[in-house]
Order: sequence, then structure tokens, then C-alpha cells
Amino acid sequence: MIKAKKSLGQYFLADQALLQIMITAANLTASDTVLEVGPGTGFLTAALLQTGATVIAVEKDDRLIGLLTQKFTPAIKNKKLELIHADILKFDLSYKLQANSYKLISNIPYYLTGQIIRLFLSADHQPQTMTLMLQKEVARRIVAQNKKESLLSIAVKAYGAPRYIRTIPRGAFRPVPRVDSAILHIDNINRNRFTKNKIAETEFFKLLHLGFDQKRKVLGPKLKLSENKLAVCNVAPKARAEDLTVEQWFCLVKQNKKT
Repeated sequence: MIKAKKSLGQYFLADQALLQIMITAANLTASDTVLEVGPGTGFLTAALLQTGATVIAVEKDDRLIGLLTQKFTPAIKNKKLELIHADILKFDLSYKLQANSYKLISNIPYYLTGQIIRLFLSADHQPQTMTLMLQKEVARRIVAQNKKESLLSIAVKAYGAPRYIRTIPRGAFRPVPRVDSAILHIDNINRNRFTKNKIAETEFFKLLHLGFDQKRKVLGPKLKLSENKLAVCNVAPKARAEDLTVEQWFCLVKQNKKT
């Protein structure tokens, strides 16, 4: 029995019903290609293969490569599974992955959540969708359940539509983590907002980071935008960064270009 490595943020899930909820949320079909980050002992991998989809699994832990290879020998021989021993943060996304031609489905390590989400949303080869099992509080923050936006939630919504699927109790994992998890689905991932508004991604995120720096401060003076320009974007004079929608942020970037 291979023990989870805390240094890699490993928590292994063993609840078939929860995996089916992930697969349903991803709307997975036999014609899909799936990228799985950190397959672990292969519990999710097996469920993905049962749909008939082709799976590319990227695993960093060298202890698990032999186990996965042995467990999925038929699928590897039939070219339904490609197992890659690599660090996902250094993985070349162009390797067999064309833009919007695959779905990312994964139980990702908590400590890599932000990095992985940013990596794939901003990649040249974006996935069609992302269905992730991640820390509950992070999922709640991304969908802004408390009606207050964050730097992460606006960054995600600039590219796609996040949806909180359901909470996963910590007892569903081994070893048991200290916090609950959740399934988050990000649909319709694209760069259409940037293209439509004729705004570069670097330009958008520069203003977004400035806005969320000391986020409790009133936004207008920080961004050096007049009340008239705020009004064009339907932003109140005393609004703070967390009060704005993604559409308002794109509007503010356009107004900022006119200064």
C-alpha cells in the first residue's frame, strides 16, 4: 500500500459516487480527450477510462508510475491511456493537446490550486472545460458565494464560467485532510472577452492586480479614474474591488486606456 505524500499534497479519494458526480459535471463522452493531473493510485483514472474517453495522466510521484503502469496495462496498450511521469507545472501543453480539444479533470493538490488554474486558463492550449476537486473555501471564493469577488474569482471569470457542484466531506479522503473539499466546474473556457474588448491579457491583469492591492480601499483614486469614467462602467464612486463584476473590470480597462 502506497502512502500519500504530504509534501505533494496527496489525498486519495475512494468514493465511486463522488467520481461519477465529477464525470457528470464534465459531461464526459467516449469521444473526449481528458487530461488528468496527479492520478495518484488511479481511482479517478479508472472511472474516466470507463466512459470510453482517452486519458492523458501526468504524475510527478515516481513511486506511483509502476503501480499505475501495472494497473492500467491494457488501457496503455490500447492507447486509451497515456501515462506521463512529469511535473505538471513543467509539462509542455502542446504535447498532444490542441487548444479546446481536451477537458481537464483532476483531484488537484491544495497547494497547487492557484498555479494550476492560472496555468491552464492562460495557456495557449486551453482546455474546453475544467472539473476540479479542490479545497472548499477556494471553490467558494471562485464562485463568490458571499457576493464578494476576489482576484482569483475575476481571473477565472475572465476566461470561463465557474460553477460550484457540491461539497466533499474531508472523511471521503485518505489520509483525512484538515478541511473539506468541493467539486468545481469551469465551463466554456476561451479568450472571447479579451478579443471582443480588444484588450491584452497582460493589460487586464495589470489593472486587476492594482485594483485588488489593498482591496478595502476605494477603487477610483487607486486606479486614477474619474467619477465620470467610473459611471461609464456603472461603478459607484465608493466601490471597492470586491464589488465589481468581470464585465465592469473589462470596461474599466478600456476607460483606463483612454487616460
